[in-house]
Amino acid sequence: MRRHGFVAGFLLLPVALYLVFVISPYAQAFQIALTDWRGVSAGLHYVGLDNFQRLFGNDAFWEAIRNHVVLLVAMPLATIALALVFAYLLNAQGGVRGSGFYRVVFFLPQVLAVAVVGVLFKAVYRPDSSGVLNGALMKVGLEPVGWLTDQRLALWSIIAVMVWQAVGFYMVLFSAGMAAIPKDVFEAASLDGAGRLTLFFRITLPLIRDTVQVGWIYLGIAAFDAFALVNVLSIEQGGPDGATTVLATEIYKNAFGYSRFGYASAMGVALFFLTLTFAAVTMRVTRRERIVY
Repeated sequence: MRRHGFVAGFLLLPVALYLVFVISPYAQAFQIALTDWRGVSAGLHYVGLDNFQRLFGNDAFWEAIRNHVVLLVAMPLATIALALVFAYLLNAQGGVRGSGFYRVVFFLPQVLAVAVVGVLFKAVYRPDSSGVLNGALMKVGLEPVGWLTDQRLALWSIIAVMVWQAVGFYMVLFSAGMAAIPKDVFEAASLDGAGRLTLFFRITLPLIRDTVQVGWIYLGIAAFDAFALVNVLSIEQGGPDGATTVLATEIYKNAFGYSRFGYASAMGVALFFLTLTFAAVTMRVTRRERIVY
């Protein structure tokens, strides 16, 4: 009893802080989602599920969902694939010379604020000759490209920035997982004639599968957010013509642009359940017996 009392006392303050600063705002968002509150009145007028009915009939909501699906597939796949390749190259058979320097260089974008990354790539993607990419294209005689103004390219341009920023962190994460695998395993497989591709796909990848699963979940959650980069890089917070709109930008516009806090909260509740469902389904689908080595 004394031991349980000590543990309960130790956890009392953190749990109380979690309830006040995390659970309480969630509960308030669920409450406001059932109202037509505009952020200026003291009282709340409940409208039931009207906000959700309006939400599911809104084309902008479904356009944001489609963009999230693209983000959810393309961004984690590209990030994890690149991070695995870089991590394996830095760790395979002792790694390459200067691997510590390469880790620092790859990880550097992760320490930059998202707003700084957005401003940086706004200069890279400028549509005229002052843009880094278009300046290079025009020097070789090619026409400039509207990286952020072309509906077909805008979302992919933002995905490229998200991958660029995230790949260094996941390279370090996967590199740590690979370093924890006993070298005897690779030596035994090499003696049996296994090549680098076989070592990677038959030994390395299965043994760091749990780490890859964690990375996939984190990247999926990032794909459901994507607010900061879209807000900084896109035209009119989700343009052109909704090509880069995501739920977070729609929430921001409805809450602080149109003062529709009840409707914005309903959209936030939908985003909450979409993110929770993604994490639960991913963990369920990828669940397996743990490999012990």
